Amino acid sequence: MTDDRIHADRDRCIRAVQSKDARFDGWFFTAVRTTGIYCRPSCPVVPPKPENMSFFPSAAAAQQAGFRACKRCRPDASPGSPEWDVRADVVARAMRLIADGVMDNGGVPALASRLGYSVRQVERQLVAELGAGPLALARAQRAQTARLLVETTALPMSDVAFAAGFASIRTFNDTVREVFALSPSQLRERASRGAPGTGSLSLRLPFRAPLQPDNLFGHLAATAVPGVEEWRDGAYRRTLRLPHGHGIVALRPQPDHVSCQLALTDLRDLASVISRCRRLLDLDADPVAVGDVLSADRVLAPLVRKAPGRRVPRSVDPQEFALRAVLGQQVSTAAGRTHAGRLAAALGEPVDDPAGGLSRLFPTAAALAAADPAGLAMPRSRRETFARLAHALAGGRIDLSVGGDWSEARLRLASLAGIGTWTIETIAMRALGDPDAFPASDLGVCAAARQAGLPATPAALISRAAAWRPWRSYAVQYLWATGDHAINRLPAEPGQPRQESKEDT
Repeated sequence: MTDDRIHADRDRCIRAVQSKDARFDGWFFTAVRTTGIYCRPSCPVVPPKPENMSFFPSAAAAQQAGFRACKRCRPDASPGSPEWDVRADVVARAMRLIADGVMDNGGVPALASRLGYSVRQVERQLVAELGAGPLALARAQRAQTARLLVETTALPMSDVAFAAGFASIRTFNDTVREVFALSPSQLRERASRGAPGTGSLSLRLPFRAPLQPDNLFGHLAATAVPGVEEWRDGAYRRTLRLPHGHGIVALRPQPDHVSCQLALTDLRDLASVISRCRRLLDLDADPVAVGDVLSADRVLAPLVRKAPGRRVPRSVDPQEFALRAVLGQQVSTAAGRTHAGRLAAALGEPVDDPAGGLSRLFPTAAALAAADPAGLAMPRSRRETFARLAHALAGGRIDLSVGGDWSEARLRLASLAGIGTWTIETIAMRALGDPDAFPASDLGVCAAARQAGLPATPAALISRAAAWRPWRSYAVQYLWATGDHAINRLPAEPGQPRQESKEDT
């Protein structure tokens, strides 16, 4: 599925609804004119008659047309459209920024400013493609955030309203009633559960099946920065620097979702955290579309059949990852972790973690730019590259944010001495989220290519990989997974034998 106008293909949508095909969840929404509700395609109720169906490209468009969310399938909680992570155009950048909460403080003008377009241009493009403008899209997200807080905490409703981003309690009440056909109190009563309002939350993050957790969580665990990240009790845990404070998240793979436990200092950051965790784990990817393209290659086909649904491990903080990528140039995974851990211990703000061993936020680019790079135990040229990148990020000369322009970011990274193709493509793959990024000179990629009978030189491999576009980042995951490295497996739990790898050190 690669057509971003699926909702306009009525016959295709009807077939998806009648077969309850979960692969289409998030691609479009089905409204039932006789009941006034809208659903996800896989809704478990008996499908309505085709003549009573209408289709919308977004939940916001369905809400704006007067439909309320189905209480059975909860369409507002379906996986997001994979289009927003695949595309680099203005609409996709806008959707990523809205999901990250950019409109909560500055509204539509802030969104337009980040995109470099006028308010009218942004509104026109979003309405043309999604059937709803930025205000309606942000309103739909606030409604979903409010539902999560209402159902999973015992916070007073006034606190929920402002934490979800509503300007007033009246707007909060009206929106919840309109979207869910229930009052906030009725939503909480239906949920029949509540946790103390301390900022501790337990959520389920849905994904499009299949999902292979081994290389996804294995990579995050194997490269974890001491004090900032850890693997504990079957979960990847890390600290988070957020717009209104900080938090700690624990992400645990389950068969049909990812369990997410959050501790936040300010619940206004909830929507932003959910968006960042979904991007970190690449949960909105379409594994069927990826698999269809990569399976056409005779070398990759058996790898895809063996482990369908590999994801690209990304980042919750693009600037952090870019700086860590420079620290990891031409060194082992263990050495890169050591360098980053020393920086975090020296310059990262302390945090409390009663549930584990986390102790620091990763330092900001500004803090690293102000520090003396001479303390880094690495060659002088790399220290200078690190300092140049930290200054460029701190000064805003390079934009790696979710709403940034991928091509512009690549050009600006390339302008810094000491940052070559491997670093740029690695940052593009994991920090920017470009699904077609391809670090062809990566040692692991080259070794796997040679072993599989593919061209082993970067130039020849790039030529050969043209058939894998636009999913070359996923091809990298399949090639890496053929190697004997800790990034390719989930860490052993206490009491289980640990598999040694020649590259663990």
